[in-house]
Amino acid sequence: MTTTTDAGANTAPAAGRRVTPTGRLILPADADRADWLTARRSGIGSSDIAAILGISRYGNALSVWHDKTGGLPLESDDSEPALWGRIDEEGVAREWARRNRSVVRRVGLVANIDRPWQMCTLDRRVLECPLADGAEKCAVEIKCRDKMKAGLFRKGVADDVLVQTLWQADVCGFDHIHVAVRIGGNDYRQFVVRVVDHEQLIADLREAGARAWQQITDRRPPVLPADADPDVLLDLYERLHPEHDGVVDITRDVDTQDAVADYLDAHNDYVAAEKRKKAAKARILAGLGSAEAATVLDRVHVSLDERSKQWTDVARLAERWPDAYADCVEDRTYRQINIPRSVREEHNA
Repeated sequence: MTTTTDAGANTAPAAGRRVTPTGRLILPADADRADWLTARRSGIGSSDIAAILGISRYGNALSVWHDKTGGLPLESDDSEPALWGRIDEEGVAREWARRNRSVVRRVGLVANIDRPWQMCTLDRRVLECPLADGAEKCAVEIKCRDKMKAGLFRKGVADDVLVQTLWQADVCGFDHIHVAVRIGGNDYRQFVVRVVDHEQLIADLREAGARAWQQITDRRPPVLPADADPDVLLDLYERLHPEHDGVVDITRDVDTQDAVADYLDAHNDYVAAEKRKKAAKARILAGLGSAEAATVLDRVHVSLDERSKQWTDVARLAERWPDAYADCVEDRTYRQINIPRSVREEHNA
């Protein structure tokens, strides 16, 4: 059986055409990336729903809201992981098709006919499904993940992938979605996500997506849970405000003032913890004396293990090899929160 991953130009479906049981094509796979990024703002995609639920590595409900309402620049992820993910996708898709004696093709951005705000970009549409003697139409989601993520795929697909594939199935009216994952460059795994096994979750996803889209339509930002990932939030605010200038009055902004207090408390806790850690280290070394390990009931309880790490003497590098220093060392500016001593003393009083 012939396997392929690209439809010819003369067979590519036209925008507006129904390309799945319940989905119509918004943009073809070969559309300009800027056009695709703009079009996806007119709905909630499969990666968006994972972010809205707080299980994405790249965003949360607030970042999705800012993206869809135009507060963020159009994404153009040129990072190394993103670059290699796009390059490797084709190879993984071809391998899935070969192993499953199937035919897959790129489609593009698809929207649900009844709920046009519910959208997805299928990695590949399956034209001859190996589970239904070629009769049933479905899709395959391609993932390339770091080897440190292997454990997330031990018993099935990772949570974010599960959510994405179920969203795609709901958009397109598929009974199932295949998943092909390459982990760490040489560990290939494949799965099948079936709609019948996750009907309640699909209903919950659709409800969460509809609620998020209503907030976007109303220009009403979502309220994040208290345990929202701070790394995602820090990245969001860096993207929202790449430049800082001027002064803002927070006299009546109790939340920001409380955040300053929490920041100072956390700093004080950190300093106190470091002191306790050093004091405990001194006591451990006193107990070890000249020994390198200590036991409790013949079992090692604590030991001094030798470690090594690379360290660069940049001053010596600049003096002896100035060209290498100029080529490898660069100054990078960053912003650090600074709280005046008077405020710190008032808080600690």
